[in-house]
Amino acid sequence: MSAAVPPVAEGSPPGAVVEEMAREAAVWCALHGLVVGDRANPRSATVPGVGLVHAPFSLLPAHLPESFWRQACELAPIFNELVDRVSLDGNFLQDSLSKTRQVDDFTSRLLEIHRKMMAINKEENIRLGLHRSDYMLDSETSSLLQIELNTISTSFPGLGSLVSELHRTLINHYGNFLSLDPNRVPANAASSQFAEALARAWSEFNIDSAVVMMIVQPEERNMYDQYWLTKHLKESHGVTTIRKTLSQVEAEGQILPDGTLLVDGKKVAVVYYRAGYTPNDYPSEAV
Repeated sequence: MSAAVPPVAEGSPPGAVVEEMAREAAVWCALHGLVVGDRANPRSATVPGVGLVHAPFSLLPAHLPESFWRQACELAPIFNELVDRVSLDGNFLQDSLSKTRQVDDFTSRLLEIHRKMMAINKEENIRLGLHRSDYMLDSETSSLLQIELNTISTSFPGLGSLVSELHRTLINHYGNFLSLDPNRVPANAASSQFAEALARAWSEFNIDSAVVMMIVQPEERNMYDQYWLTKHLKESHGVTTIRKTLSQVEAEGQILPDGTLLVDGKKVAVVYYRAGYTPNDYPSEAV
């Protein structure tokens, strides 16, 4: 439920309305879990429920022509297939990043691991990609331009879904001042859809006791975005998620003779990376 909105006097100045909307939005965030850990509280990145603040948000959605929104939706599966095909072309990846490896030690070492896996012909027939494309409108060309395509640690499916709900709520409550239609705010089901994709991949493992393992950083202020996926996986699909850092995987994990990954005594069906994209996530040579 949303917090009750105090009555707004007819003819209130825009500034007063904006302040009231900001207060209402902050309450809504607290009630609905649109939160992150507070940088001012060191424990907020390690202990759930400590030092919560609302996540950064805009009071209203950005203006985006419907044609561009539909274009982005139509491009999504095409980009997904492109990323999948590139990921399967090991020689292309090695060649394309050959110059990068000469100047970046982190990339070089990742490529060396990749080369060794290619040498033993280690392949996976079942793959799952969770991607997010970021776009901006270019004012000079009036076109939609892709800023980046996230393929690892794709964040904010949980909180992003809530922002759409927040915007619809505010437009509903303050429609007299905004002249906006809440039904024009597209639904965002990224949180439940990410969980559904993870659950489908988990089902291919065909072991009911297996888990989804989320690789996380030791300190994570954005843990609640991740916990939304954990919630959907458990409540909608009956799938258990465990959270482990790479150091914990190294300490608690083992590879069984049949190739199964066992971590803390649990068989892992799917590994979902929300870490591993920065050298800081690898504290030792073992990981």
